[in-house]
Amino acid sequence: MSAADRSVETIHREMTAFARRARASAGRMHPELSLVSYTLLGHLEDSGGCRATDLAAHYALDKSTVSRQVTALERAGLIERRLDPEDHRVQVVDLTEAGTRILAEVTERRRRAIRERLADWPEKDLGRFAEYLVRYNGGTPPARPDGR
Repeated sequence: MSAADRSVETIHREMTAFARRARASAGRMHPELSLVSYTLLGHLEDSGGCRATDLAAHYALDKSTVSRQVTALERAGLIERRLDPEDHRVQVVDLTEAGTRILAEVTERRRRAIRERLADWPEKDLGRFAEYLVRYNGGTPPARPDGR
């Protein structure tokens, strides 16, 4: 096995552990809010609301999966459906006040947990880790403090 193959195996193993830990910690952050629900609420906050089909497309989830999540979040009072002001044939899903509040609480708890886990990491390593995650996920990294 080549060094590159060993690295890929290590990355796979560690990403799997990361995903398991994220799912497990989601229940501790808010018992009724799964990792998928938390992620959907975050996207709704970032987007200012969107159609359920947009959520499914964004996260590459089956429409029925998103529909079940949206229904559960709506029943919990965390989201609401409203008519799209630009096209009254379309319903937009958006956060309620309760949804915004719970999302903020859970987000702060998650950030605290991450900060605690990375507390002894040098700032340079934190920056690299953040850049690598953004690169892996295909996003655009934020500007670094040194302007690069």
